[in-house]
Amino acid sequence: MTVVIEIVREAGDEVVAAFGRLLPQLSAGAAVDADAVRRVVAANTVLAARDGDTVVGLLTLVTYPLASGVRARIEDVVVDEAARGRGVGAALTERALELSREAGARTVDLTSRPERAAANRLYERAGFHRRDTVVYRVALP
Repeated sequence: MTVVIEIVREAGDEVVAAFGRLLPQLSAGAAVDADAVRRVVAANTVLAARDGDTVVGLLTLVTYPLASGVRARIEDVVVDEAARGRGVGAALTERALELSREAGARTVDLTSRPERAAANRLYERAGFHRRDTVVYRVALP
């Protein structure tokens, strides 16, 4: 498998279809529509991993300025089940870290569910460290 990582510049039909095919593999309840994908691509850096003409992985990199410096978050990392274990997630993550450095980010955060053992090992190999923190969430109507 020869994987190429590219920045998604436009949310065309192929990209919308890739999100629709891949995100449910990350989160069973993920509902994807073209408008949502367009908003994500317009507001963030979306990376696509390609094996030939097929998108086999996606990652969304969110960067934002704060008074304390530029921060970054990695979101929605998903590799097609058929392509897992072949370095696709590592390639996506490394490219996201490179882009974060280029943007001047001081830190890069991500979250991962504990049951995603392979993903958690990947992040640790990439240099991420677990933080002792409490994550809060409120569901808005």
